[in-house]
Order: sequence, then structure tokens, then C-alpha cells
Amino acid sequence: MTPAFRELERVEQRSLGALEFVDATTGARIRRALRLSGAVADEAARFVRNPSDLYVLREWAPLSAHAAAFLQPPANPPLGSLALTLTVIDPAGEFLPRAVTMRLPRNPDPAGQADPASLFNPQRVELMRAAAAPLGANWSRLDVRIAALADDAALGGALVEVRDLADRLLARGLSDWRGEALVPVAGIAVTTWSQNEGDPVSTETAARLRVLFVPALGSVTPRAAVLDGRAPATLVSPDPDLIATHVDAVASATVDLLLAARRRQSLAITVALP
Repeated sequence: MTPAFRELERVEQRSLGALEFVDATTGARIRRALRLSGAVADEAARFVRNPSDLYVLREWAPLSAHAAAFLQPPANPPLGSLALTLTVIDPAGEFLPRAVTMRLPRNPDPAGQADPASLFNPQRVELMRAAAAPLGANWSRLDVRIAALADDAALGGALVEVRDLADRLLARGLSDWRGEALVPVAGIAVTTWSQNEGDPVSTETAARLRVLFVPALGSVTPRAAVLDGRAPATLVSPDPDLIATHVDAVASATVDLLLAARRRQSLAITVALP
């Protein structure tokens, strides 16, 4: 005899997307609570942190019709036509705050799961380490001080990129309001073994460093205020992905480096502002 079941309650809800926050240096998912702010409160967006430490978007006012649509999501608005911008903050202070933009709605077609914009894939967001963050034992450490060329004012929210001579990205970092950026480079070999007998054994890796600064997205703090510890009333939280492609990005001259495991280098970079 088959027992009869009576449904007392049903709760069904469509997820609108998810964010995966990772350490920019190691690529590992961040496994502790982060705080989302900004447009989340202004636009009635509700995120839920799930057991896998993904931040799932459950509700957003412009997509209210999508939340209960299961068999066929609404055709409007078109895929990726809306932008939800928010700021992620690490309460522990190990990672710098940054802005992130979600393009919504995401593609709900199960056949398109290979698409990074698929509803079934979380959006990957890299967080940069703060200047006082701990580092791995064999990492190469770059402490970069970024200032305006004209008056030595500190440039906050500047993006620092480190690439090898084949232009492969090795590491990224952001400067805080004091113009200081920590750029850890992981994976530098302690010794590069030679392929041929008699070739020299190298302990260094050649690389290039470049600074990108967008005045509209960053902060310019007088050096006197930095020395007095007087932070700006509003701290910037730029989106490093936006800086890298921004049409108004101001780039410093390229600096050549030799990276080595466990080596710490300090660099002072000046940027000519428009």
C-alpha cells in the first residue's frame, strides 16, 4: 500500500545570480563573511550567503517578475541589460573594499552553462590584499607607494599590474587612500632549473610593473593629510576590472623588476595627472 502524503507548504524561489569572492593572489574562495553595501540597500537587492560561501542574489526590485518565473523567465528586460553595482567590504580588513557590477538578467538556458554569464555560474570577483595582510612564506612581495608627480599627493584606488615579459598577468593590487598598495606575487619558483648542462641556474623572474589610475574613480589626498593620518571623508572602493579598461585611465611609466621567492621590494611610483 502506498502511503498518502499531503503537501502542507511549498516555498519556491528563483535565484537571480551569485557572486564568488576569491583571493586575487591565490584564487581560493574566501570562506568567511563579507559585507555587501551600496546599491544593495538603495535598490532592494537581497543576497544570501549559502553553505558554499557563494552570495546568492534572491531578490532585486527591477527583476521582481523573475523571482517566481520557473518554466519560462520573462523576455524583458534583455539578458545583461541591467547593472547592479555594489561594494564588498571585508570586516576583518585583510582585503581592500572594491566595487563590483553584476550584469542582469543572467542567461537561464541550461545548454549555455559554459557561458561565464550563465545563471548557473557564479560571477567570480577578485579581492586585493590590504597593506597589512599576511603573506605566504615563498611569495614575492611588492610594496608600492603611488603619488602624483606634481605635488606628491597620495593616489588612492590605483590599480597595480605585474606581468611577465610575455605579457601574462602575474598579480594585481589596489592602493588604499594613503597611496600604498601591497602586491603579492605567488608561484615564483625558488630555483629555475636549467634544461641544458652548463646553463646558469636562475633564482629570479623578470617582470614589468604598471600603475593605472582613473581620477574620477580614485582619490587624491595631500601628503600632509596622509602624514597626519587624516583620511578623506569618503573612502574610494573602485572596481579594478573597470580601471583596467577605462578610457580615462592614466598610466605610469613601466617599471622593470626582478622577482624572487621571499624577496621584498619597495617602489615609489609617480603618475602625471591631467
